[in-house]
Amino acid sequence: MKIHTIGGFNEVGKNMTVIELQDDAIILDSGFYLPAIVELQEQERNQKAYSEKKLRDIGGIADDTLLDKLGIRNKVRAMLIGHAHLDHVGAVPYVSYRYNAPVVGTPFTIEVLKKLLDDEKMRMPNKISTVKPNGTFEVKGKKRNYRAEFINITHSTIQTAMIAIHTPEGVVVYANDFKLDNTPIVGLPPNYEAMKRIAKEGVKVLIVDSLYSSSERKTPSEKVARVLLEEVLLTVENKRAAIFVATFSSHIARLKSIVDFAKKINRNVYFIGRSLNKYVSAAKNVNLCPFLNKVQIGSYKGQVASMLKRVERNRAKSLVVCTGHQGEPGSILDRLSRSKLPFSFQPKDHVIFASKTIPAPINIANKENLDKRLKKTGVRIFDQVHVSGHGGREDLRDLIEILQPQNIIPSHGSTQQLTPMIELCRELGYRAGKECHLMQDGQTLNLKK
Repeated sequence: MKIHTIGGFNEVGKNMTVIELQDDAIILDSGFYLPAIVELQEQERNQKAYSEKKLRDIGGIADDTLLDKLGIRNKVRAMLIGHAHLDHVGAVPYVSYRYNAPVVGTPFTIEVLKKLLDDEKMRMPNKISTVKPNGTFEVKGKKRNYRAEFINITHSTIQTAMIAIHTPEGVVVYANDFKLDNTPIVGLPPNYEAMKRIAKEGVKVLIVDSLYSSSERKTPSEKVARVLLEEVLLTVENKRAAIFVATFSSHIARLKSIVDFAKKINRNVYFIGRSLNKYVSAAKNVNLCPFLNKVQIGSYKGQVASMLKRVERNRAKSLVVCTGHQGEPGSILDRLSRSKLPFSFQPKDHVIFASKTIPAPINIANKENLDKRLKKTGVRIFDQVHVSGHGGREDLRDLIEILQPQNIIPSHGSTQQLTPMIELCRELGYRAGKECHLMQDGQTLNLKK
């Protein structure tokens, strides 16, 4: 068994890992490196779509040409996608044609993929298959088949899967991303029984989200973020204020909480922005958008202008959920802060960031500049009304103790962010370089029997 770490082992994003098993290979995720995409959008604001070549040139997608150099591209039997975030699924439309293999994910993940294809007016030659949470998919190899389990795990978007590939040499577990939330707002809790079962079968290697391996905590449940939102929306004086909330468009559970509390304070709810429309529509298509009939959605220029004029006239009766929580150029909140839309902030209006700034230099700079512009209007800013979707050090400890893997590969971050995972592995009896492997993009680990 060989593990090829293609992307996501030197940076947060462009996640892609390949499992090679004699005559066969399986791709796990194919995502964007979002800081590069954001920078490109700043430079080419009128560009609607980007070519594969452009994305490769800027490092916006993982360099999977390594599979050509290794002579294994034609061995690929499936592309298995863990969840619907762009740093995991975004590159699929651009690279999947290179593989004579189906693309497989949970229903919500596949719906988002279809939305991405529609947005870019692209088509894929690959067969697209869906697997329900806790379901299985049979990967057809040259001489033998492999069972891939999509074990339900919690994260900051719905229907996230921990993918377990059953092979003659043991189970490969791909847990990238995860948190252990036993009380999710939407969807199922982690499937601990399945984890215990595959532990008994024998986990050959765990490839695991270690972004916050240095953070000595257990990541709180999403119900904590719900309480934080309740505090801001229900206990802070806002009777005359317009309320704007910016959050991750893919965070369906967070959107549900926002709508629930907006209705408690008798606010009309508007979702404004193309990415919000994309993810909410995808959730609707898989019957996981229980709040849809309580909101009005605007994504096109005319719709956005009309809704914001309505909000301007009925400030105290409106709550707007909009794009722009990272200060992204061209987002709704960015344009509002530059007075480029038909709504003007007034002193004491509320701007709530139900999010955290993703720690990349361009995001940090954009968010700081957005905050400066907003503060000039006199609005009240409520920042980091949020809990993470990534497990902390103690979640990682618990996951390892449940799965008891023979080998561990930290993923989803820079070398600096992943190194603390090696220290945790040592605490748990693993030896660095022997059973715990700090990998980089473009490397190969040969796991012998």
